[in-house]
Amino acid sequence: MLVRRELPGDAPVIADVHAEAFAPMYPDATPVEPGLVDALRGSDAWLPPLSLVAEIDGSVVGHVCVTRATLGPDRLPALGLGPLGVREAHKRRGVGSALMHAVLGAADALDEGVVVLLGHPDYYPRFGFRPAAELGIEPEVPEWASHFQARPLTAYRPQLRGAFRYAAPFGEL
Repeated sequence: MLVRRELPGDAPVIADVHAEAFAPMYPDATPVEPGLVDALRGSDAWLPPLSLVAEIDGSVVGHVCVTRATLGPDRLPALGLGPLGVREAHKRRGVGSALMHAVLGAADALDEGVVVLLGHPDYYPRFGFRPAAELGIEPEVPEWASHFQARPLTAYRPQLRGAFRYAAPFGEL
């Protein structure tokens, strides 16, 4: 498996990956994640070094992106992770883990302070995520609290706290 940055020609296959990965969550509808990635890609929150794909035998089988988000009334910089998608045939084979380790390492190398996500509380702690409330980070929607998690990176400082705001395209879902 090779994990690399997204290239301009990858957009259509990334959309296919997310459509397939999230289809089970939308039995009677089309997944929103492919459109979300396209909208994020077109926004000022897009961070090209933090959009990664996983390839196996030259085929893209997974994708993750991290975009600019903010914390508190001073709009301190933070990162929002997601979506993370893996093709059905490659789930539970380490693709998602490889993408997570790579994107967190890349964010850390860029001197980012904290990565926040909304995700399964049993899956993401293996990557150093913990309840965001422990770091004083609050979700936009209070009902998210049980699945709202944060991962401090090397450049983390305690001032990175307050109400978290995802990039604008998340609010347009």
